[in-house]
Amino acid sequence: MLISVVAFAIKEGMFRIYHLNQNRALAPRGRIYYHKKGPTMNKEVTNYKKVASHEAHPNTFSRCLLLYSGGLDTSVMLKWIQETYHCEIITLTIDIGQTADDLTAIEAKAKKLGAKKTITYDAKKEFAEKFLSHAIKANADYQGGYALSTPLGRIIISELAVKFAKENNCHVIAHGATGKGNDQVRFESYITTLDPSLKIIAPVREWSMGREAEIAYAIAHDIPVVQTLDSPYSKDENMWGITSEGGEIEHPSLIPKTHAILSWCNPLDKTPQDATRIVIGFKNGVPVSIDGKPQSLTGIIETCNTIGATHGVGVVTLIEDRLVGLKVRGVYENPAATILITAHKKLEQLVSTRVENELKGLMDTKWAYMVYAAQWHEPTLHHISAYIDDHNKKVTGEVTVELHKGHANVVSLTSPHSLFDHSLATFDTSEAFNQNASAGFIEIYTLAQKTAYGVFTYDDN
Repeated sequence: MLISVVAFAIKEGMFRIYHLNQNRALAPRGRIYYHKKGPTMNKEVTNYKKVASHEAHPNTFSRCLLLYSGGLDTSVMLKWIQETYHCEIITLTIDIGQTADDLTAIEAKAKKLGAKKTITYDAKKEFAEKFLSHAIKANADYQGGYALSTPLGRIIISELAVKFAKENNCHVIAHGATGKGNDQVRFESYITTLDPSLKIIAPVREWSMGREAEIAYAIAHDIPVVQTLDSPYSKDENMWGITSEGGEIEHPSLIPKTHAILSWCNPLDKTPQDATRIVIGFKNGVPVSIDGKPQSLTGIIETCNTIGATHGVGVVTLIEDRLVGLKVRGVYENPAATILITAHKKLEQLVSTRVENELKGLMDTKWAYMVYAAQWHEPTLHHISAYIDDHNKKVTGEVTVELHKGHANVVSLTSPHSLFDHSLATFDTSEAFNQNASAGFIEIYTLAQKTAYGVFTYDDN
Protein backbone atom coordinates (compact mmCIF):
# COMPACT_ATOMS: atom_id res chain seq x y z
CA MET A 1 0.00 0.00 0.00
CA LEU A 2 1.39 3.40 -1.00
CA ILE A 3 0.87 6.19 1.51
CA SER A 4 1.48 9.83 0.55
CA VAL A 5 2.85 11.87 3.40
CA VAL A 6 2.99 15.66 3.18
CA ALA A 7 6.07 17.01 4.97
CA PHE A 8 6.06 20.71 5.77
CA ALA A 9 9.19 22.44 7.08
CA ILE A 10 8.10 25.52 8.96
CA LYS A 11 11.13 27.66 8.16
CA GLU A 12 11.11 29.45 4.77
CA GLY A 13 7.88 27.64 3.89
CA MET A 14 9.50 24.62 2.22
CA PHE A 15 6.95 22.14 0.92
CA ARG A 16 7.86 18.56 -0.10
CA ILE A 17 5.92 15.34 -0.68
CA TYR A 18 7.49 12.04 0.39
CA HIS A 19 6.02 8.62 -0.37
CA LEU A 20 6.33 5.94 2.31
CA ASN A 21 5.90 2.35 1.17
CA GLN A 22 5.75 0.39 4.44
CA ASN A 23 9.45 0.56 5.28
CA ARG A 24 11.05 3.05 2.95
CA ALA A 25 10.91 6.74 2.18
CA LEU A 26 11.24 8.06 -1.36
CA ALA A 27 13.30 11.20 -1.31
CA PRO A 28 13.08 13.89 -3.99
CA ARG A 29 14.77 12.95 -7.26
CA GLY A 30 13.92 9.30 -6.73
CA ARG A 31 16.58 8.29 -4.18
CA ILE A 32 15.48 5.70 -1.64
CA TYR A 33 16.26 5.86 2.06
CA TYR A 34 14.91 3.42 4.62
CA HIS A 35 12.22 4.08 7.18
CA LYS A 36 12.96 3.34 10.82
CA LYS A 37 10.85 0.15 10.74
CA GLY A 38 12.77 -1.31 7.82
CA PRO A 39 16.42 -2.11 7.06
CA THR A 40 18.94 0.18 8.71
CA MET A 41 20.97 2.84 6.95
CA ASN A 42 24.19 0.83 7.06
CA LYS A 43 22.72 -1.29 4.26
CA GLU A 44 22.93 1.68 1.91
CA VAL A 45 25.66 1.53 -0.70
CA THR A 46 28.69 3.66 0.19
CA ASN A 47 32.19 3.83 -1.21
CA TYR A 48 33.74 4.77 2.11
CA LYS A 49 36.31 2.37 3.53
CA LYS A 50 37.88 2.75 6.96
CA VAL A 51 41.67 2.70 6.79
CA ALA A 52 42.84 4.67 9.86
CA SER A 53 43.54 2.88 13.12
CA HIS A 54 41.48 5.41 15.10
CA GLU A 55 38.22 4.75 13.22
CA ALA A 56 35.58 2.82 15.17
CA HIS A 57 33.95 -0.35 13.85
CA PRO A 58 30.50 -1.80 14.66
CA ASN A 59 30.18 -4.30 17.50
CA THR A 60 33.46 -3.22 19.13
CA PHE A 61 32.00 -0.80 21.72
CA SER A 62 28.78 -0.19 23.59
CA ARG A 63 28.70 3.56 24.21
CA CYS A 64 29.51 6.63 22.10
CA LEU A 65 29.85 10.33 22.93
CA LEU A 66 28.26 12.45 20.19
CA LEU A 67 29.22 16.11 19.78
CA TYR A 68 25.66 17.37 19.43
CA SER A 69 24.44 20.74 18.18
CA GLY A 70 20.76 19.93 17.81
CA GLY A 71 20.78 20.69 14.09
CA LEU A 72 19.75 18.44 11.22
CA ASP A 73 23.13 16.74 10.75
CA THR A 74 23.80 15.74 14.35
CA SER A 75 20.16 14.82 14.97
CA VAL A 76 20.22 12.44 12.02
CA MET A 77 23.54 11.12 13.35
CA LEU A 78 22.02 10.39 16.73
CA LYS A 79 19.54 7.98 15.13
CA TRP A 80 21.93 6.70 12.46
CA ILE A 81 24.66 5.72 14.93
CA GLN A 82 22.15 3.83 17.06
CA GLU A 83 21.00 1.89 14.00
CA THR A 84 24.40 1.33 12.45
CA TYR A 85 26.60 0.74 15.49
CA HIS A 86 23.97 -0.62 17.92
CA CYS A 87 25.29 1.40 20.85
CA GLU A 88 24.14 3.84 23.52
CA ILE A 89 24.56 7.54 22.76
CA ILE A 90 25.59 10.24 25.20
CA THR A 91 25.31 13.72 23.71
CA LEU A 92 27.65 16.59 24.57
CA THR A 93 26.61 20.16 23.76
CA ILE A 94 29.19 22.84 24.56
CA ASP A 95 28.21 26.49 24.90
CA ILE A 96 30.97 28.74 23.57
CA GLY A 97 28.67 31.63 22.80
CA GLN A 98 26.54 30.38 19.91
CA THR A 99 23.67 32.82 20.44
CA ALA A 100 21.17 31.09 18.15
CA ASP A 101 20.96 27.88 20.19
CA ASP A 102 18.30 27.07 22.80
CA LEU A 103 20.33 24.70 24.96
CA THR A 104 17.33 23.43 26.94
CA ALA A 105 15.49 22.57 23.73
CA ILE A 106 18.60 20.84 22.37
CA GLU A 107 18.78 18.59 25.45
CA ALA A 108 15.09 17.75 25.16
CA LYS A 109 15.47 16.91 21.48
CA ALA A 110 18.42 14.60 22.13
CA LYS A 111 16.48 12.70 24.80
CA LYS A 112 13.48 12.36 22.49
CA LEU A 113 15.73 10.86 19.80
CA GLY A 114 17.05 8.20 22.14
CA ALA A 115 20.12 9.64 23.86
CA LYS A 116 20.94 7.67 27.00
CA LYS A 117 22.28 10.83 28.65
CA THR A 118 22.64 14.47 27.67
CA ILE A 119 25.42 16.81 28.82
CA THR A 120 25.41 20.59 28.36
CA TYR A 121 28.50 22.52 29.42
CA ASP A 122 28.98 26.29 29.62
CA ALA A 123 32.54 26.92 28.39
CA LYS A 124 32.27 30.61 27.45
CA LYS A 125 34.54 31.92 30.22
CA GLU A 126 37.13 29.19 29.64
CA PHE A 127 37.01 29.73 25.88
CA ALA A 128 37.59 33.46 26.22
CA GLU A 129 40.33 33.36 28.85
CA LYS A 130 42.24 30.30 27.65
CA PHE A 131 41.98 30.68 23.88
CA LEU A 132 40.61 34.04 22.72
CA SER A 133 43.07 35.98 24.90
CA HIS A 134 45.86 34.28 22.92
CA ALA A 135 44.09 35.11 19.65
CA ILE A 136 44.03 38.80 20.56
CA LYS A 137 47.68 38.86 21.60
CA ALA A 138 48.59 37.08 18.34
CA ASN A 139 46.43 39.42 16.20
CA ALA A 140 44.70 36.28 14.86
CA ASP A 141 44.26 36.54 11.10
CA TYR A 142 44.32 33.74 8.54
CA GLN A 143 44.69 34.88 4.92
CA GLY A 144 43.39 38.40 5.37
CA GLY A 145 40.36 38.60 7.62
CA TYR A 146 39.53 35.24 9.20
CA ALA A 147 39.95 35.60 12.97
CA LEU A 148 39.99 31.78 13.46
CA SER A 149 36.67 31.46 15.29
CA THR A 150 36.04 27.87 14.18
CA PRO A 151 39.62 26.53 14.58
CA LEU A 152 39.82 27.96 18.10
CA GLY A 153 36.41 26.57 18.98
CA ARG A 154 37.40 23.09 17.82
CA ILE A 155 40.30 23.01 20.28
CA ILE A 156 38.20 23.52 23.40
CA ILE A 157 35.40 21.27 22.11
CA SER A 158 37.92 18.47 21.53
CA GLU A 159 39.47 18.90 24.97
CA LEU A 160 36.09 18.77 26.67
CA ALA A 161 34.99 15.82 24.53
CA VAL A 162 37.97 13.81 25.78
CA LYS A 163 37.23 14.85 29.38
CA PHE A 164 33.57 13.84 29.26
CA ALA A 165 34.26 10.66 27.29
CA LYS A 166 36.54 9.48 30.10
CA GLU A 167 34.07 10.47 32.81
CA ASN A 168 31.24 8.56 31.10
CA ASN A 169 33.16 5.45 30.04
CA CYS A 170 32.86 6.22 26.32
CA HIS A 171 35.59 4.76 24.14
CA VAL A 172 34.28 6.36 20.94
CA ILE A 173 33.57 10.00 20.02
CA ALA A 174 31.42 10.97 17.03
CA HIS A 175 31.56 14.35 15.28
CA GLY A 176 29.62 15.99 12.46
CA ALA A 177 32.45 17.21 10.23
CA THR A 178 32.45 16.42 6.52
CA GLY A 179 35.08 14.46 4.62
CA LYS A 180 36.17 17.50 2.61
CA GLY A 181 36.69 20.05 5.36
CA ASN A 182 39.19 21.09 7.99
CA ASP A 183 37.15 20.19 11.05
CA GLN A 184 37.57 16.44 10.62
CA VAL A 185 41.33 17.01 10.85
CA ARG A 186 40.98 19.23 13.91
CA PHE A 187 38.62 17.00 15.88
CA GLU A 188 40.40 13.75 15.16
CA SER A 189 43.96 15.01 15.55
CA TYR A 190 43.21 16.75 18.85
CA ILE A 191 41.12 13.91 20.31
CA THR A 192 43.61 11.19 19.41
CA THR A 193 46.54 13.33 20.55
CA LEU A 194 44.99 13.87 23.97
CA ASP A 195 43.93 10.21 24.28
CA PRO A 196 45.24 7.78 21.62
CA SER A 197 42.96 5.03 22.95
CA LEU A 198 39.81 6.83 21.77
CA LYS A 199 38.17 5.87 18.49
CA ILE A 200 36.25 8.13 16.10
CA ILE A 201 33.01 7.94 14.13
CA ALA A 202 32.55 10.51 11.35
CA PRO A 203 29.07 9.71 9.97
CA VAL A 204 29.11 12.33 7.20
CA ARG A 205 32.19 10.60 5.74
CA GLU A 206 30.48 7.24 5.93
CA TRP A 207 26.96 7.81 4.67
CA SER A 208 26.12 8.97 1.15
CA MET A 209 23.29 11.32 2.07
CA GLY A 210 23.02 14.83 0.71
CA ARG A 211 20.80 17.55 2.15
CA GLU A 212 17.60 16.27 0.58
CA ALA A 213 18.34 12.72 1.70
CA GLU A 214 18.99 13.84 5.27
CA ILE A 215 15.64 15.64 5.37
CA ALA A 216 13.92 12.52 4.02
CA TYR A 217 15.67 10.35 6.60
CA ALA A 218 14.73 12.77 9.37
CA ILE A 219 11.07 12.74 8.41
CA ALA A 220 11.05 8.95 8.17
CA HIS A 221 12.56 8.70 11.66
CA ASP A 222 10.34 11.33 13.32
CA ILE A 223 13.21 13.79 13.70
CA PRO A 224 11.88 17.38 13.82
CA VAL A 225 12.84 19.18 10.60
CA VAL A 226 13.21 22.96 10.45
CA GLN A 227 15.89 23.15 7.74
CA THR A 228 14.93 23.93 4.16
CA LEU A 229 16.43 23.32 0.77
CA ASP A 230 15.88 27.01 0.04
CA SER A 231 18.37 28.01 2.75
CA PRO A 232 21.63 26.58 1.40
CA TYR A 233 24.07 28.13 3.86
CA SER A 234 26.15 26.14 6.30
CA LYS A 235 27.09 28.11 9.41
CA ASP A 236 29.35 27.71 12.41
CA GLU A 237 29.00 30.12 15.31
CA ASN A 238 30.65 30.94 18.59
CA MET A 239 31.32 34.14 20.52
CA TRP A 240 34.36 34.93 18.34
CA GLY A 241 32.45 34.92 15.06
CA ILE A 242 30.22 33.22 12.50
CA THR A 243 31.37 31.49 9.32
CA SER A 244 28.96 30.99 6.41
CA GLU A 245 29.53 28.77 3.38
CA GLY A 246 27.38 27.16 0.69
CA GLY A 247 24.94 28.49 -1.88
CA GLU A 248 26.24 31.26 -4.10
CA ILE A 249 29.12 31.83 -1.67
CA GLU A 250 30.77 28.75 -3.21
CA HIS A 251 30.95 30.47 -6.60
CA PRO A 252 33.52 33.32 -6.70
CA SER A 253 31.86 34.73 -9.83
CA LEU A 254 28.64 35.39 -7.88
CA ILE A 255 28.00 38.19 -5.39
CA PRO A 256 27.05 36.85 -1.93
CA LYS A 257 23.49 37.75 -0.87
CA THR A 258 24.55 39.64 2.22
CA HIS A 259 21.04 40.36 3.47
CA ALA A 260 20.23 36.64 3.46
CA ILE A 261 23.58 35.48 4.84
CA LEU A 262 24.36 37.78 7.76
CA SER A 263 23.21 36.55 11.17
CA TRP A 264 24.80 39.11 13.51
CA CYS A 265 25.91 42.12 11.51
CA ASN A 266 23.75 44.73 9.86
CA PRO A 267 24.23 45.11 6.10
CA LEU A 268 25.84 48.47 5.40
CA ASP A 269 22.58 50.03 4.20
CA LYS A 270 21.03 49.22 7.59
CA THR A 271 23.82 50.67 9.75
CA PRO A 272 23.52 53.98 11.67
CA GLN A 273 24.53 57.22 9.99
CA ASP A 274 26.40 58.40 13.09
CA ALA A 275 29.64 56.84 14.29
CA THR A 276 30.18 55.36 17.76
CA ARG A 277 33.44 55.60 19.69
CA ILE A 278 34.55 53.18 22.39
CA VAL A 279 37.68 53.19 24.54
CA ILE A 280 39.26 49.78 25.09
CA GLY A 281 41.71 49.32 27.95
CA PHE A 282 44.49 46.72 27.63
CA LYS A 283 46.79 45.17 30.20
CA ASN A 284 49.63 42.95 28.99
CA GLY A 285 47.92 42.61 25.63
CA VAL A 286 44.51 41.52 26.94
CA PRO A 287 41.40 43.76 26.98
CA VAL A 288 40.33 44.60 30.54
CA SER A 289 37.88 47.51 30.22
CA ILE A 290 35.49 49.41 27.96
CA ASP A 291 35.06 53.16 28.40
CA GLY A 292 36.99 52.97 31.65
CA LYS A 293 34.76 50.30 33.21
CA PRO A 294 36.49 46.99 34.05
CA GLN A 295 34.84 43.93 32.51
CA SER A 296 35.59 40.25 32.08
CA LEU A 297 36.97 39.27 28.70
CA THR A 298 33.71 37.45 27.98
CA GLY A 299 31.76 40.62 28.74
CA ILE A 300 34.05 42.77 26.59
CA ILE A 301 33.68 40.40 23.64
CA GLU A 302 29.89 40.34 24.00
CA THR A 303 29.75 44.15 24.21
CA CYS A 304 31.98 44.59 21.16
CA ASN A 305 29.93 42.05 19.22
CA THR A 306 26.74 43.97 19.93
CA ILE A 307 28.12 47.43 19.10
CA GLY A 308 30.21 46.23 16.18
CA ALA A 309 27.37 44.25 14.61
CA THR A 310 25.13 47.33 14.75
CA HIS A 311 27.67 49.20 12.62
CA GLY A 312 28.33 46.27 10.27
CA VAL A 313 31.92 45.87 11.48
CA GLY A 314 33.87 42.69 10.78
CA VAL A 315 32.11 41.32 7.68
CA VAL A 316 34.66 39.69 5.38
CA THR A 317 34.29 37.69 2.17
CA LEU A 318 37.44 35.62 1.82
CA ILE A 319 39.00 33.01 -0.47
CA GLU A 320 40.42 30.43 1.92
CA ASP A 321 42.92 27.60 1.40
CA ARG A 322 41.77 24.53 3.29
CA LEU A 323 44.12 21.97 4.80
CA VAL A 324 42.98 19.26 2.41
CA GLY A 325 44.04 21.34 -0.59
CA LEU A 326 40.70 22.84 -1.60
CA LYS A 327 40.22 26.54 -2.22
CA VAL A 328 36.88 27.76 -0.88
CA ARG A 329 35.08 31.02 -0.27
CA GLY A 330 33.38 32.02 2.95
CA VAL A 331 31.59 34.98 4.49
CA TYR A 332 32.76 35.76 8.02
CA GLU A 333 31.20 37.93 10.72
CA ASN A 334 33.81 38.89 13.32
CA PRO A 335 32.70 42.19 14.93
CA ALA A 336 34.38 41.80 18.34
CA ALA A 337 37.45 40.12 16.88
CA THR A 338 37.88 42.92 14.34
CA ILE A 339 37.52 45.68 16.95
CA LEU A 340 39.78 44.11 19.56
CA ILE A 341 42.51 42.94 17.19
CA THR A 342 42.56 46.28 15.36
CA ALA A 343 42.95 48.11 18.68
CA HIS A 344 45.53 45.66 20.02
CA LYS A 345 47.66 45.77 16.90
CA LYS A 346 47.87 49.58 16.91
CA LEU A 347 48.76 49.67 20.60
CA GLU A 348 51.38 46.99 20.04
CA GLN A 349 52.94 49.05 17.26
CA LEU A 350 53.08 52.10 19.52
CA VAL A 351 55.09 50.35 22.25
CA SER A 352 57.40 48.24 20.04
CA THR A 353 60.45 49.00 17.93
CA ARG A 354 60.46 48.51 14.17
CA VAL A 355 62.41 45.25 14.48
CA GLU A 356 60.02 44.00 17.16
CA ASN A 357 57.00 44.82 15.00
CA GLU A 358 58.51 43.07 11.97
CA LEU A 359 59.31 39.89 13.89
CA LYS A 360 55.97 39.95 15.71
CA GLY A 361 54.18 40.06 12.35
CA LEU A 362 56.03 36.94 11.20
CA MET A 363 55.25 35.16 14.47
CA ASP A 364 51.57 36.13 14.24
CA THR A 365 51.30 34.77 10.70
CA LYS A 366 52.85 31.45 11.72
CA TRP A 367 50.69 31.26 14.86
CA ALA A 368 47.53 31.81 12.81
CA TYR A 369 48.43 29.12 10.29
CA MET A 370 49.27 26.56 12.98
CA VAL A 371 45.99 27.19 14.82
CA TYR A 372 44.12 26.91 11.52
CA ALA A 373 46.04 23.74 10.66
CA ALA A 374 45.12 21.78 13.81
CA GLN A 375 48.56 22.15 15.40
CA TRP A 376 47.62 23.55 18.82
CA HIS A 377 49.61 20.82 20.58
CA GLU A 378 52.65 21.07 18.28
CA PRO A 379 55.68 22.10 20.43
CA THR A 380 56.59 24.84 17.97
CA LEU A 381 53.32 26.63 18.65
CA HIS A 382 54.12 26.54 22.37
CA HIS A 383 57.42 28.30 21.68
CA ILE A 384 55.79 30.88 19.39
CA SER A 385 53.11 31.56 22.00
CA ALA A 386 55.81 32.07 24.64
CA TYR A 387 57.40 34.75 22.44
CA ILE A 388 54.02 36.39 21.86
CA ASP A 389 53.25 36.40 25.60
CA ASP A 390 56.61 37.99 26.37
CA HIS A 391 56.16 40.60 23.65
CA ASN A 392 52.76 41.57 25.11
CA LYS A 393 54.10 42.36 28.58
CA LYS A 394 54.31 46.04 27.60
CA VAL A 395 51.10 46.19 25.52
CA THR A 396 49.21 48.19 28.13
CA GLY A 397 47.16 51.32 27.54
CA GLU A 398 43.89 52.68 26.13
CA VAL A 399 42.75 52.73 22.52
CA THR A 400 39.83 54.75 21.15
CA VAL A 401 38.12 53.02 18.22
CA GLU A 402 35.56 54.68 15.96
CA LEU A 403 32.92 52.37 14.47
CA HIS A 404 31.11 53.51 11.35
CA LYS A 405 29.72 51.90 8.19
CA GLY A 406 31.62 48.63 8.49
CA HIS A 407 34.90 50.17 9.61
CA ALA A 408 36.75 50.06 12.94
CA ASN A 409 39.34 52.84 12.94
CA VAL A 410 41.74 53.66 15.75
CA VAL A 411 41.53 57.43 16.30
CA SER A 412 43.68 57.82 19.44
CA LEU A 413 45.78 55.75 21.83
CA THR A 414 47.89 56.15 24.95
CA SER A 415 50.32 53.92 26.82
CA PRO A 416 52.81 54.29 29.68
CA HIS A 417 55.21 52.33 27.46
CA SER A 418 54.75 54.44 24.32
CA LEU A 419 57.89 54.88 22.21
CA PHE A 420 56.48 58.01 20.61
CA ASP A 421 58.55 61.03 21.71
CA HIS A 422 56.80 64.25 20.77
CA SER A 423 59.91 66.36 21.33
CA LEU A 424 61.72 64.30 18.66
CA ALA A 425 58.86 63.75 16.22
CA THR A 426 57.39 67.28 16.09
CA PHE A 427 57.82 69.34 12.92
CA ASP A 428 58.11 72.45 15.05
CA THR A 429 61.54 73.86 15.84
CA SER A 430 63.21 71.47 18.27
CA GLU A 431 66.68 71.10 19.67
CA ALA A 432 66.04 67.51 20.75
CA PHE A 433 66.73 66.08 17.29
CA ASN A 434 70.23 66.88 15.99
CA GLN A 435 69.59 67.71 12.33
CA ASN A 436 73.30 68.40 11.82
CA ALA A 437 73.84 64.61 11.91
CA SER A 438 71.29 63.89 9.17
CA ALA A 439 73.53 64.44 6.14
CA GLY A 440 76.24 62.14 7.50
CA PHE A 441 73.65 59.47 8.23
CA ILE A 442 72.33 59.71 4.66
CA GLU A 443 75.83 59.27 3.21
CA ILE A 444 76.51 56.11 5.21
CA TYR A 445 72.94 54.78 4.82
CA THR A 446 73.03 54.92 1.00
CA LEU A 447 76.57 53.50 0.61
CA ALA A 448 75.53 49.92 -0.27
CA GLN A 449 72.89 51.07 -2.75
CA LYS A 450 75.33 53.43 -4.50
CA THR A 451 78.00 50.74 -4.73
CA ALA A 452 75.60 48.18 -6.22
CA TYR A 453 74.18 50.68 -8.71
CA GLY A 454 77.66 51.58 -9.92
CA VAL A 455 78.57 47.93 -10.53
CA PHE A 456 75.40 46.76 -12.27
CA THR A 457 72.22 48.52 -13.35
CA TYR A 458 69.09 46.53 -14.17
CA ASP A 459 67.59 47.44 -17.54
CA ASP A 460 63.82 47.42 -17.31
CA ASN A 461 63.65 46.85 -21.07
